[in-house]
Amino acid sequence: MIRPTLPGDSRAILHLATRTGVFKPHEITALEEVLSDFHATNSKLDHHSITFEAHGEILGFAYYAPAAMADRTWYLYWIAVTKQTQARGIGSKLMQFVEEDIRAKRGRILLIETSSLPYYDLTRKFYEKHDYDKAAVIADFYADSDSMVIYSKRLSDEP
Repeated sequence: MIRPTLPGDSRAILHLATRTGVFKPHEITALEEVLSDFHATNSKLDHHSITFEAHGEILGFAYYAPAAMADRTWYLYWIAVTKQTQARGIGSKLMQFVEEDIRAKRGRILLIETSSLPYYDLTRKFYEKHDYDKAAVIADFYADSDSMVIYSKRLSDEP
């Protein structure tokens, strides 16, 4: 079941993100702040956090929001599933939910930023599998030899 993220989900989401082995410690700290801000104020500012739950266990989540100063452009800031359930369709269900929700809000474009490091290969393949185009690469953005890869998908042809 995909449902809105509740304040009580934060600990499980942080644990899930940590156990993926992909996120750096400062990124987990940032996620903790993002979730805290979401529950305090940002949920009222059109930010969205969704949780995939099965049998009382949180197996994935996604966080997305409109891009400031852009016309109906959105960012997917976070998407992750438990390491044990990766490649079982949960990420695809979350992505589909996010895209449908943004379309319902008349969103035009969804942008996603990720790392070029080798352990993000599966992440980049996931986005490409879901018809995201590699829109840009900013060399050495995160650190030397760690470039930012930006993916983009047009969600609406509506002018």
